Amino acid sequence: MPPISATIITHNEAANIARAIGSLACADEIIVVDAESADTTQEIAVGLGARVLVHAWEGFTAQKNFAALHARYDWILSLDADEELDAQAQAAVGKWKIAQPAAAGYRFSRRARYLGRWIRHSGWYPDLKTRLYDRRRGSWRGDFVHESLKVDGNVETLPGEILHYTCNSLVEHRQRIEFYTDLAADELLAQGARPGWVRRAFSPYWTFIQSYLLRLGFLDGRQGFWIAWMAARYVARKYEKWSRQAGARNPDADGKI
Repeated sequence: MPPISATIITHNEAANIARAIGSLACADEIIVVDAESADTTQEIAVGLGARVLVHAWEGFTAQKNFAALHARYDWILSLDADEELDAQAQAAVGKWKIAQPAAAGYRFSRRARYLGRWIRHSGWYPDLKTRLYDRRRGSWRGDFVHESLKVDGNVETLPGEILHYTCNSLVEHRQRIEFYTDLAADELLAQGARPGWVRRAFSPYWTFIQSYLLRLGFLDGRQGFWIAWMAARYVARKYEKWSRQAGARNPDADGKI
């Protein structure tokens, strides 16, 4: 029976952390790596039996790898604070624990709740995420916003879903876009990317069309419209911030596609 260390990274997640921890009864320990929260995240986590490690924020990838490094066990089950395993996923992990692991990593479908509705289209579902892995054969990669788990070996899909509780309001979504587009612009600069004016001008429109029409976002009701709109806004803001920063560094940074 392979024991599991569940890991969660947090920063001011008092509203979410209890739900996430509550879905991890299938784990043998729960580690919360907290980036110096100013709310009661740490107290709630400790009260629910988690081991809390305070670690100054170094980015998503660094925080998740820090959590895995300090786990007692080699098999890691990684959740974000605004997620939980549904009952079927919890049962699947429990069943997995009584068998010999056949892969280096395991993934789940992830379903998002946005503005009070579970999203089934818009390119947001099934959104497969590898979250159960052997740390001896995998780690988190990515320097900025797009952290991902890279596993050396086969990855299999387990039944059940990760339930992802995203934005409850458009104001919250806009705030998240501002945070993540700061990171995305920094990533473009670090990569030496030179997106030309055509891409910067038309990519937001194409992003909206993909999400709302090609990925059937219109079937998600008004939430589908706002998902597409905000996806377009994300692209536009990313390029706006890149252009401003690149222009400050080099007046000739406006390259061609």
